[in-house]
Amino acid sequence: MGFYNNYILPRLMDRMMRGEEFNRERRIALKDAHGEVLEIGLGTGLSLANYPAGITQLTAVDVTAMLPKVVAERIAKAPFPVRFVQITAEKLPFPDASFDCVVSNLTLCTIPDAASALIEIRRVLKPSGQFLFMEHGRANDAGLARWQDRLNGIQKVIGGGCNLNRRIDAMIKSAGLDMTKLDRFEFAAMPRTHGQMYRGIATRPA
Repeated sequence: MGFYNNYILPRLMDRMMRGEEFNRERRIALKDAHGEVLEIGLGTGLSLANYPAGITQLTAVDVTAMLPKVVAERIAKAPFPVRFVQITAEKLPFPDASFDCVVSNLTLCTIPDAASALIEIRRVLKPSGQFLFMEHGRANDAGLARWQDRLNGIQKVIGGGCNLNRRIDAMIKSAGLDMTKLDRFEFAAMPRTHGQMYRGIATRPA
């Protein structure tokens, strides 16, 4: 699956997720971003055009470098400095309390050890720093959640490790972050099994 994951899947995902519906939701999720920001899972850089004013610097990490030329062009157009580091999210090479905000955008579904990544997110946030997230995950509806469980195996194969059935809010709380805002909604631009959205803000306890 190396060729598929490295060359085909990034192009498919970029085409599917660069529409205005996705950008509108990104702008809502990112509207409180400020100062020194860490983005977990840069992907193809679609978030970069949706940040508000007030970003001092963005450090973006990803375990893979997807569509390098496309990402380089999007980084060059960003109105703030962007530093890209190719690393895993489960062990971040940054000091404690380094960032005002950490951002995760459709990423926690794919990180193999998302629990460890969230503990690292809490560690690198400044006291009372904000974790801004927009993720898809497990449905509240029991019948739909059962379908997510049934489809999860094939989704992990065709989606490059993406999981449909992670309970995002519970994972964030288990990492010791305080949930201050959570919106649950169904994203009509995606199939129902894939479009059960979690968007909100969590903070590192002071």
